[in-house]
Amino acid sequence: METFNLDNIPLFVWLIWIPLLWSPIVYLVGRIITRHNSQQTAVARWIALLAIATVWVPLVGVWQQFQAESIREWSYGTVTLRVDGLSLLLATAVLTLTTLVLIYSTPYMRGELGESKYYAMLLAITGVMIGLGSTGDLFNLWLWFEAMAITSYLLVAFYRDQPASLEAGIKYLVQSATGSVFVLLGIALVLAETGTLDVWEISAYANAASMLLLTAGALFVIGYGVKVAIVPLHTWLPDAHAQAPSGISAILSGIVIEAGLIAMLRALSPLTGSASSFGILLLIFGTLNMVVGNLLALRQQQVKRLLAYSSLTHVGYMLIGLGIAIYFGSKVGASGSMFHILSHSLMKGLAFLSAGTLLYVMHTAKNSHSPLTIQDLAGSSQKYPFIALVFSIALLGLGGIPPLVGFMSKWQIFVAGFETKNWIIFGLVLFAALNSVLSLAYYAPLINAVYRRNPSTAVLQGEPVPALMNIPLGLLAMAVIVIGLWPSLVTPIVDPAAATLMAMFGG
Repeated sequence: METFNLDNIPLFVWLIWIPLLWSPIVYLVGRIITRHNSQQTAVARWIALLAIATVWVPLVGVWQQFQAESIREWSYGTVTLRVDGLSLLLATAVLTLTTLVLIYSTPYMRGELGESKYYAMLLAITGVMIGLGSTGDLFNLWLWFEAMAITSYLLVAFYRDQPASLEAGIKYLVQSATGSVFVLLGIALVLAETGTLDVWEISAYANAASMLLLTAGALFVIGYGVKVAIVPLHTWLPDAHAQAPSGISAILSGIVIEAGLIAMLRALSPLTGSASSFGILLLIFGTLNMVVGNLLALRQQQVKRLLAYSSLTHVGYMLIGLGIAIYFGSKVGASGSMFHILSHSLMKGLAFLSAGTLLYVMHTAKNSHSPLTIQDLAGSSQKYPFIALVFSIALLGLGGIPPLVGFMSKWQIFVAGFETKNWIIFGLVLFAALNSVLSLAYYAPLINAVYRRNPSTAVLQGEPVPALMNIPLGLLAMAVIVIGLWPSLVTPIVDPAAATLMAMFGG
């Protein structure tokens, strides 16, 4: 086990430190260096882009090291960080989407009050989520989880002069804090039973089923389930996604939910004696999420709220894949769930950024905080053909239309279900497939509205799209198509994460 030494800090530790160290610098530059708003935000903006670019250097190096060493550990005092397939999948997804969101936000957030704070918090949440995925003990996992909740709150409530935004932020913070209490109670039970909080050490005590550890696991599911938006702990989600800046909506749905899910898996993993119970629990919650997410999305007229509710459905697919993997020891289920975590990050990132671009040109650029409705989208393809195209690609991918990446990741989960040769799971897989078809009932009207012949007033009066916004949209759209056609491209990312998951739960 390595000790703290500035001359010998593992490369993966810099994945966490670099964005965390740059975050206060970006904020101070925006506040202190100059009193001219346009200059201070421009400098902060470029520093943030430079900072996020530098994080890619250690990420590439860590992947190269990981292929040679598989797992590496670093500790200082009570803090233990481990790099494995799961932490690297999360780090890759986090860095990919936050980099694109930073580029996207350059024109989107220009001139906003507190713009430098926005970039500072975006860097902070990048480091925090990577740290959360790498932690090796339950208490520090909780600390990272709390840090993610606080930074998320500040970003959700960015438009604090708007009552709806502030309300969404407070609701998010209160529910996250409530979830944290349940996590702490679970940690206390684990400590009382095993005398340690180190994940690997707990595993030595927890091979046999224990009612105390089973209770702790249930508390972890509830506590971390708030962040994952497990039904019925999802009520913060629509307001937070709808009121946050569009780049943050993409991160909340595309990464924060997934980070919360990985935190839950980390907390449950040492309680291997109760793994089968947790597998059943995830299957039940996955089914609930699919049904409730679809039914709530069908009722929505506001685009961002609709996309938010659709995230519930996709969390359902992830949970079903994980439930199959944990209960049946299915490697295909593990790969499918990891693949869907990655594909959802790309698709939902593209969906929110595309919708955010239309929101920007129709409302935000005119200093209006009106929501983007389905009626606003009418005929937008005539004035914004590229945005209409990439938005449609995102929606079709989310709906599971082949050959896009959403179809491939869902299909792998379905295959895992069929391979169990269990009639209950077989029925659940068919039900999940029907829910995927049902989701087209709310994705299709969005696409239909975009390609209507008569443009809405909002479209006719819309501003031009800033050229820089098109870059992340184009890259994400290409990823959704290319990975769907050649899913083996992400096998080096998905398979190590799946192998780590199986090792964590004794598969």
